[in-house]
Amino acid sequence: MNFKFYARGHPSVSSSHPTTLELTADTDLGNKGDCIVAVGCSVALSDLPEPMKKALSSETCKVNLTLTVDVHQFSVQGRGAQGLTLSHPTDMVVRKSGFISDRTLMVHSNRAAADIPRSFVELLQDPRRQVLVELIVET
Repeated sequence: MNFKFYARGHPSVSSSHPTTLELTADTDLGNKGDCIVAVGCSVALSDLPEPMKKALSSETCKVNLTLTVDVHQFSVQGRGAQGLTLSHPTDMVVRKSGFISDRTLMVHSNRAAADIPRSFVELLQDPRRQVLVELIVET
């Protein structure tokens, strides 16, 4: 399954959190949001298609999230998990750990916000930049 949506950059993106990466539908970002890499998402977890939600709630599910700005890309791979509710109205969180909350999109990811190359972070700090987000889910 493949699902695409858009977000945008924000000047306060620091992308320094070592264990999580977050996208949010909120349009503002404070200085404490060190895991948030894009704002103004056109969808939230609660908006994902039901078949995708069902697949993500399986531990055998493989997940790939790719961020694209112009010709530059950053990808994260992780897993689904039993118990994911995928119900949060604004946030999507990718986690290196197995922690589950209503904000969790995937667990046991191979990368987090701090792993994004600084040249890509600079693009994510520009509020005029559109970020294409592609979510690929394999069962």
